[in-house]
Amino acid sequence: MDKITIADKLALFSDHWNPRLVGELNGQHVKLVKFKGEFVWHKHDHEDELFYVLEGSFRMEFRDRTVEVNKNEFLIVPRGVEHRPVAEQEVSVMLFEPATTVNTGDTRGELTRETLEKI
Repeated sequence: MDKITIADKLALFSDHWNPRLVGELNGQHVKLVKFKGEFVWHKHDHEDELFYVLEGSFRMEFRDRTVEVNKNEFLIVPRGVEHRPVAEQEVSVMLFEPATTVNTGDTRGELTRETLEKI
């Protein structure tokens, strides 16, 4: 039962689109990730995702609209909804999602992270 200092954990990495595991509770993972640029279009058939912006901002693109998410705001993407995060500048995000969630959902490729580093 150690406390987590988010800034210290974010300082441990500088790459983008590569989530790190910082906590687990009730079958959920707490992850930190940095975004920059465009991610891949994807969906998660069985998991909802929560994106909480710690620093910066990004837009979540859906097929029918776009939502801007800024510092100290969060967005929940329901299971089955196709989406793509896009960040013009680097943004730091905390993710809350089931432990079974793979970052690229139903779209596998070079950005897919099957196993996450725990920091």
